[in-house]
Amino acid sequence: MQKVLEDQQLGAAIELAREAAGIEAEAASVGEHLEMAMEADRLATHLFTCLHPGYLGWRWAVTVARAPEQDEVTVCDVVLLPGPDALVAPPWVPWSERLQPGDLGMGDVLVTPKDDLRLIAGLTDEDDLETASSASPLNGFWELGLGRVRVLSVVGRDEAAERWFEGDMGPSAAMAKSATNNCSTCGFLLPIGGPLGQMFGVCANLIAPADGHVVAMNYGCGGHSEVTLEVSAPLAENATDELGWDHLDLSEPDLVITELVPNDLTGAGISAETLLATGAILEVTDTTDPADETGDGDTDPPAIDAELDVKEDEGDTDN
Repeated sequence: MQKVLEDQQLGAAIELAREAAGIEAEAASVGEHLEMAMEADRLATHLFTCLHPGYLGWRWAVTVARAPEQDEVTVCDVVLLPGPDALVAPPWVPWSERLQPGDLGMGDVLVTPKDDLRLIAGLTDEDDLETASSASPLNGFWELGLGRVRVLSVVGRDEAAERWFEGDMGPSAAMAKSATNNCSTCGFLLPIGGPLGQMFGVCANLIAPADGHVVAMNYGCGGHSEVTLEVSAPLAENATDELGWDHLDLSEPDLVITELVPNDLTGAGISAETLLATGAILEVTDTTDPADETGDGDTDPPAIDAELDVKEDEGDTDN
């Protein structure tokens, strides 16, 4: 990448940049000049210390530029940017990645993505215990005297089952009572063989509080595999016609007088406006057919019914 040479005119515009920063903020919050960085040809940024107590470590960045073959410098932008020692918020992390083991509490619900790689369709027979036991090194050729010296008795097994069932991972736990689904239908349940296989399993959900523990089939928590987010139907955008238009006729109808009571007012050249101005017409009513406004009716010119008031001559007392 070609190095941008320093511009002398832009480098000398420190006071111009300081004045621009003082206009954007209070002049007292603009401190000493730190440095100038060339952004491109005839484009540079001056950095000033921010003295505002709420933005310690931040810098005022004023970008200046000039046109080719011109010495006049113009201010382009004034922004407040964090410096190396500025106190800033940590990068945003999605909530699904912020969750840690132990965060799921009583009453909490953890949504499981539909494409979770830890889960697979049940019809694949991945949880078949017969296949798993045949691949186990403990299921080799059995010979008398090669096994364990002593094994768990029925009494010991029943005591363990009762202890697990009534413990924190059993159906009577507060977590299980607040859950809507139980472990028997959860995809994170790892089945176990033997006499206790129909009653217990092992939780394999990292976020669940029972991860790695033996849980009862009717235990439950908010980390059930079938807790998914229901996506509502997207709202359709408003169908706004911004290209078409409606024709609106704003022209005034011609005033036509169909009947005049006094014959001496029917002479040529007397319009309705003149009669209105002289007070001869008391009221003018537009009788235009509404159908004509839409173009569906007749095309004859609209008619105006005029009610005339003939002023009597003050000196005439015969009438």
